[in-house]
Amino acid sequence: MSDLDTMKAEIKKLSARAMQAKMDLHDLSEELPINWDQILPTAQKAHEAFAELEKKRADLKKLETA
Repeated sequence: MSDLDTMKAEIKKLSARAMQAKMDLHDLSEELPINWDQILPTAQKAHEAFAELEKKRADLKKLETA
């Protein structure tokens, strides 16, 4: 598998993880005020997942243009 294919596979996994984090945050918001103390940890997980996904997409773009 090439570096490009490997990176695309990683992005696919990161995207799925980011979408799950988004849904976890959404589900939490619908249940408020139950589990209100989980807002920050859940939001942090979503933030980290999307930040990692964005970085990997930028890396892919660099690889594709090189």
